[in-house]
Amino acid sequence: MVTAAPMAKHVDVRVLLVAAVSSGQGKTTVTAALARKLVQQGQRVRVFKCGPDFIDPMLLERASGAPVHSLDLWMVGAEHCRHQLARAAREADVILIEGVMGLYDGTPSSAELARAFGFPVMAVIDASAMAQTAGALVLGLRDYGPVEMAGVIANRVASPGHAAMVAASLREIPLFATLARQSRSMPERHLGLVLPGEVLDIDAMLDELAEQLAFDAAAWSRLRTTRIELPPEAPAIVPALRGKRIAVARDAAFAFLYPANLDTLRALGATLHYFSPLADEPVPADADAVYLPGGYPELHAPTLALAERWRASIRAAHAAGLPIVAECGGMMALADSLSDQQGEQWTMAGVLPGRVLMQARLAGLGSQGLATPQGALRGHTFHYSRLETELAAAAHTVKHPSGAAGEALYRVGSLSASYFHAYFPSNPAAVAALFLPAAA
Repeated sequence: MVTAAPMAKHVDVRVLLVAAVSSGQGKTTVTAALARKLVQQGQRVRVFKCGPDFIDPMLLERASGAPVHSLDLWMVGAEHCRHQLARAAREADVILIEGVMGLYDGTPSSAELARAFGFPVMAVIDASAMAQTAGALVLGLRDYGPVEMAGVIANRVASPGHAAMVAASLREIPLFATLARQSRSMPERHLGLVLPGEVLDIDAMLDELAEQLAFDAAAWSRLRTTRIELPPEAPAIVPALRGKRIAVARDAAFAFLYPANLDTLRALGATLHYFSPLADEPVPADADAVYLPGGYPELHAPTLALAERWRASIRAAHAAGLPIVAECGGMMALADSLSDQQGEQWTMAGVLPGRVLMQARLAGLGSQGLATPQGALRGHTFHYSRLETELAAAAHTVKHPSGAAGEALYRVGSLSASYFHAYFPSNPAAVAALFLPAAA
């Protein structure tokens, strides 16, 4: 008689939460360089992004060759974080998690995530304007929480002598790696990095960063593993969208989309059909609902203004009563007009009465939740435009953690539109309701 081996209850894997004292230290660059270098060495690498973000995960996916999902104790929730980590641990030799802003910024912060799951922290410091003070900075980061500090990666180091001064200042904390001052960096715009697909030689840049990352193999070999518990399988999602065909706008103007949102729609039973408004593709004729995610319509306003087939098709879908869910950039493209950053006005689809105006000042940022009959749907907002409309809001999100009123949710017939980016796994039942005719 053969006895089956007991099911494993945990996996031990190397995990690093890559954090810094603030934004602008080079966390994304360093995480991408480290991921690419480990992949080149034959390691199986999975990368996560802490907190709400769309653009950094695109670069990290390009660097690692695998989809990048979000970890956040509030928006994603501890239980869903646990299941995502378990899935990654089964597939990976190394898990990298890029933190958000500074290590202790936000509610919850990257430090809270590290402590919740027992992750060691790798501190990235911009060493370009310091030497021995690096030690004070890193020791403060370690002790303030405290967190377990695995080591330091010094970015923008000028020379081997400069690196030696930084290393000496860290006392017992190892200098894990250094990255020289880069002759060029990923271009940026108002919402963050330029999309990786817009950079022609992006893979060459990542290879160059990986080559420049001076890596201490001995320090890496001493890095402890983290025990990732393997929880029971999550309860199956009720397939409330079974048989439904959802048209999803996906191109450079509509690129801000959590991979987990698409996974949730599929788990709900929906079939996804992608189309490109920028290419003047109409809403697919067999669609039962339409999803317009966020992105950069302001950068492509002239093209969208000329996309007659797209505009006519979304108006026809709305007139036919198809549920339409439009988030941020998706909502902007449905307004009567959009004024770009140069102040030039462009005609949009005209489904949502009002005009959108870009501005230099940030108009909305942070975690928010939307109350629904099925419970709270969590997500975030981040935009540099405003909608001027005479429509009354059907509801408002609630800011986290202040509880103040957040973004307006507008309903026009079968359209639900807001600057709010929903994280669908936080409430699949609420998401299903948005894409069913009853939501109108």
